[in-house]
Amino acid sequence: MTVQDEVTQQGIVLTDAAAAKVGALISQEGRDDLKLRVAVQPGGCSGLRYQLYFDERAFDGDVVKKFADVAVVTDKMSAPYLMGATIDFVDTIEKQGFTIDNPNATGSCACGDSFH
Repeated sequence: MTVQDEVTQQGIVLTDAAAAKVGALISQEGRDDLKLRVAVQPGGCSGLRYQLYFDERAFDGDVVKKFADVAVVTDKMSAPYLMGATIDFVDTIEKQGFTIDNPNATGSCACGDSFH
């Protein structure tokens, strides 16, 4: 099995809470062509940082996974870094926002915005 096959089979996991929040945000945009794109980019104090944004584009090699009515897209370069990562949405008195639990991250910075 190749890395690409493993990524396609396992890929990113979007919790029900995160899928509901993404669906609500897309609905607010009033567009049905948007997908949640998750990428890994160089930067941050630990070397790599996550990017989450809505995108209507499709690129060769993109890995797409559906969760309810939400499509999550990862580019072929980011996919190996995100294999098995879980994206959740928390809404508590202390914290609100998306979180990423990534088993591939060997360390992170104090701010929690980057990893290596």
